[in-house]
Amino acid sequence: MQRRRSSTRGFKRTATLLNDRIRQAGESRGFAVSRLLTHWAEIVGQDIASIARPVNVGYAKGGFGATLTVLTTGPQAPMLEMQKEQLRDKVNAVYGYNAINRVRITQTAPTGFAEGQASFDHKPKRAKPPIAPEVAAEADKVSRAVHDEDLRSALERLGRNVLSRQKR
Repeated sequence: MQRRRSSTRGFKRTATLLNDRIRQAGESRGFAVSRLLTHWAEIVGQDIASIARPVNVGYAKGGFGATLTVLTTGPQAPMLEMQKEQLRDKVNAVYGYNAINRVRITQTAPTGFAEGQASFDHKPKRAKPPIAPEVAAEADKVSRAVHDEDLRSALERLGRNVLSRQKR
């Protein structure tokens, strides 16, 4: 019987290298199935994933009936409260049995306020303020004597930055 040669040439996928670490981090928060963390948007849908994140799974003393803690922002909490049963059903479908009995909604993380302050939306990038025409003209005048095109454009950008900072 001939052994199949590896086509990866010694390289491994990142997912296989990080799988154990993701599992350990998830288990420390009570997530027996790390797929709940890594594929949250696919499990609950994009509309719920945009307003909520899973934070913790807490088990009762008997080990039956876990509580899923979900983090959301203040205005979204009532909307999520109405969808708790659908959320519980979707999460239990991942586990394959009724592992989650209760869904708890929080507006701060149970371990402290630092995690609860995270916004779920990406912040838009700030636009740079426009450069005054006299600053651009001064930077162009200073760099005009340089013959190398790349060096001249770099000096012109540097001049614009330096001159615009002085004006502030």
